[in-house]
Amino acid sequence: MALTLYGGLRSRASMPRWYMAEKGISFTWTVLDLEAGEHRAEPFLSINPFGKVPALVDEDPALPGGRLQLFESGAILLYLAERYGGELGSPAERALAQQWVLFANATLATALFVPSSREREFPRLLEVLDGLLAQGPLLGDGWSVADCAVQAHLAYLPIFFPQIDLSPWPHVQATIAATQARPAYRAVMGLA
Repeated sequence: MALTLYGGLRSRASMPRWYMAEKGISFTWTVLDLEAGEHRAEPFLSINPFGKVPALVDEDPALPGGRLQLFESGAILLYLAERYGGELGSPAERALAQQWVLFANATLATALFVPSSREREFPRLLEVLDGLLAQGPLLGDGWSVADCAVQAHLAYLPIFFPQIDLSPWPHVQATIAATQARPAYRAVMGLA
């Protein structure tokens, strides 16, 4: 078996890299030079024809054709959680994890990075999320793929939007601080 994750520095590849670091999943990290356009040329286009990162290649004779190629950070996270992370053993667990990964990559990301949504939607989402984070890990049984997806987006806040006052959401603030203190997160983000 061989896992290869393709990405660029400061890309969404950090989410699956962080997940694999937290779970102790062995992989090869292949950094593409995004400024030089390596992601929009062969051989990478044969992995992701859209020319976007991240992408994952899992080479294992047990897989159909001995190889699986995936793109989209959420799909990669869910695959890793199910196949290598020991998560998602039932359809209900799978659905709950999918719910949170999709929420993070679609709803939360839009509220953060689309200015009109940040003004309207962001405060409402953080209010609800703050209450949910007060209850502990999102799936209830320790840190999971759901926490990875949501916490990665929350940790973007002080980096990209330091002007946003997070004091109305103390559990969001505590989650960001706890995320930034995790050894695997620090190592992947180059903070260690």
